[in-house]
Amino acid sequence: MGAHAAPVRRGRALWAPTVLLLLAVLLGVPRAEGAPVSADACRTTGTSLPRGDCGPFWQVLAEDFNGDRVPLGSFDDCAHEVDTSAAYCGGLSGAYRDNWWAYPKGWPDTAGERGREVVGVYHPEDTVSVGPAENGDGRMFIRMWRPTDGGPVHAAAVVPRAVMQMKYGKYSARIKVTALAPGYKSAWLHYGGGCEMDHPEGEWTDDLTAFHHPCGGGEQGYFPGADDWTEWHTVSTEWTPGEVRFFVDGRLVGHDTRQVPDRPLSWVLQNESALQGPAAAPGSSAQLDVTWVAAYAYDWK
Repeated sequence: MGAHAAPVRRGRALWAPTVLLLLAVLLGVPRAEGAPVSADACRTTGTSLPRGDCGPFWQVLAEDFNGDRVPLGSFDDCAHEVDTSAAYCGGLSGAYRDNWWAYPKGWPDTAGERGREVVGVYHPEDTVSVGPAENGDGRMFIRMWRPTDGGPVHAAAVVPRAVMQMKYGKYSARIKVTALAPGYKSAWLHYGGGCEMDHPEGEWTDDLTAFHHPCGGGEQGYFPGADDWTEWHTVSTEWTPGEVRFFVDGRLVGHDTRQVPDRPLSWVLQNESALQGPAAAPGSSAQLDVTWVAAYAYDWK
């Protein structure tokens, strides 16, 4: 399994080659061997969990879920020190209790605020688990569902504790919707104090997008990223002073410099009932698989 990575500070000597390579990428200069170069700070070209520091970021969480089993029912009793870096789920143990929190059972999802006919309620205890996929790959499974007799969708929002209430950073994951049905969506976000950054966001039957809502209001930034949630994608957000950048599969899909948050915020992997289009049908379910998560603090040097 992954764990908190020890912070390692870099000397300034590493900045020059990093900056030069990043400039080459942004200017479209090919590498000598002709292989594509990712535009994100880690220059990730593969599909495996990146490890180690990169650019102005130092890694604080690297989780690939391999070798772990966290059965349904474990993400329970999560109403402890909510929305703080001390939050925890009493049903978890060991490293997962140290590293993960979830919105407690009974909290309403966003659809309730939007007047949707079908809304969701967070139920991490019966939606979130960790274990091997059929091919043996370790994953976090987020399976949302609606009871056969109707009622609210059982939704899930999980939170990596290592980056709760952190100012700036890099946030990456590799995800895929492995069971699709109308009425389910994701909005992985940082928000608070009138600020919000969402990536990835969208109904799972629609496009994968990113949004930036400037602090204090103003027109939202909208950045299409991919047209199919049912394919594997690596999604990354890089949040630095005065700028937020969004990446899909190493490709820069958008950035914004307007009223970017400058306060500590938590990274919430929020999954809930749809805000647009058809509602989830009674008895339906949909599932998102996460094969790795990596998070980084911002190096102020």
